[in-house]
Amino acid sequence: MHGHGYAPPQPGRPAGSTLVALRVVFICLTVLSCGFLGWAPMLRLAIVTRRALHWALFSAVIVLNIGLFIFFGSSVPEDPDKELSDAATAIVLIGILVQVVGVMAYYLYAEMRYYETLPVPHPSPAPVPQQHMTGYGYPPVAQPPVPNPYAQPVPHPAPAPIPAPEPPRRIDQVRAELDELSDLLRKDHRADGGGR
Repeated sequence: MHGHGYAPPQPGRPAGSTLVALRVVFICLTVLSCGFLGWAPMLRLAIVTRRALHWALFSAVIVLNIGLFIFFGSSVPEDPDKELSDAATAIVLIGILVQVVGVMAYYLYAEMRYYETLPVPHPSPAPVPQQHMTGYGYPPVAQPPVPNPYAQPVPHPAPAPIPAPEPPRRIDQVRAELDELSDLLRKDHRADGGGR
């Protein structure tokens, strides 16, 4: 009836369906934004794993995004009749492609590897309520004994006194040796002429 109660929830691995849904959302976000929101899955990865490498990769993706924007803005000709050069177009497309593929591949790899190391949560079974019924099919409930008010009290014997421990024989021997040493020193002292 009085158990330990429910165990506190342990931080661990989220449900598999939750992980799949999050991965799909972050991959779609990266692909549909042409890689310019590729920092979002890297930010999630850095927050979840708390590793310095992932924070560095998150910063690198942001720097690559800013660099692509600056390069694209400076490559656009001022004359509206002119088109973007083939070299500038190729650089922007390669940058976007590298960012999209790189972010997707590394995000999926690192997150799957991280969650493989965490324990899988097992749902705890619901506690079974204790039943205090008696009768057919139920075991009898043990009742605590009821004291009889008319019973004579049972005398309990008094505990025997504990004898004091005898002093060890070693102490007596040491005292005797010290007495002998004192006598020898006194004799020696007298033989020397009273100390001077």
